[in-house]
Amino acid sequence: MKPLAIVTGVGPGTGAAIARRFAQGGYRVAMLARTVERLTALEAELEDSLAVPCDVSDPAALTAAVTDLMDRFGAPKAVVHNAVGGAFGTFRDIDPKVLETNFQVNVMALLHLARLTTPAMIEAGGGSLIVTGNTSAQRGKAGFAGFAPTKAAQRILAESIARDVGPKGVHVAYLVIDAVIDVPWTRERFKDAPDDHFIAPADIAGEVFHLSQQPRSAWSFLAEVRPFAETW
Repeated sequence: MKPLAIVTGVGPGTGAAIARRFAQGGYRVAMLARTVERLTALEAELEDSLAVPCDVSDPAALTAAVTDLMDRFGAPKAVVHNAVGGAFGTFRDIDPKVLETNFQVNVMALLHLARLTTPAMIEAGGGSLIVTGNTSAQRGKAGFAGFAPTKAAQRILAESIARDVGPKGVHVAYLVIDAVIDVPWTRERFKDAPDDHFIAPADIAGEVFHLSQQPRSAWSFLAEVRPFAETW
C-alpha cells in the first residue's frame, strides 16, 4: 500500500503542486480544501489521490476528515499544512474578526493536525510534518497586521511541536517562502515584474518534498526558499 500524505490548502498554486509532487513520489495524497470542483479535478488527474472537501478552520470537520483517512489508510507518512489565511491592512484598518479567522487557519488547524496525526506517526515508526510559511512569520510590517501575527505564532508552534516529537521520530520543518508565488493573480498584480521576481509553485513543492525525505542524521527545522534575484 502506498504511504499516505495529507496536504491542506490544496489550491491552484502551491497546494496543487505539493499534491502532484507527493503523488510523483509514490504517495497516496489526501487533498484538503474548501473548493470541491478543484479537488475533484485533481483527484481525476492524480492516481490514488483523494479529494477531501474540508474547512480546516472548523475543528470538528478537520477531525472527522483526518480520522476517516487514518481509519482507512493508517498513519500518514507525511503531513503538509499549506492552508493559509491572510489579510492585508494596518492594525487600525483590519477587522479584528479577520485576524481571529486567520489564527484559526494558520495556528489552530496546525495544532489540531499535529494532535491528530503525530501520535500515529510515532507509533508507526516515524513521519514528517511540514508547514509552509512566509517572511511574515519573521517580521511584522505595517500593512501585514491582519495575518503576520498568526504566521509568527504558527512558526513558534511548529518549533514547539518539533522539539517534542522530533526525538520520537517525527520530523517537523517550517519552510519560509520569501517570494511572490507565480500564480495568475500575482502576475496580474505585478504586471511589469520580470520572471525572476516570482517563485514557481513546483519548485516550492520540490523543497517541501525534500524536507519530508531528509535522513534522520540531518534534519532541518527552519528552511527558506527565494528567487535568486530576491533582495533579502
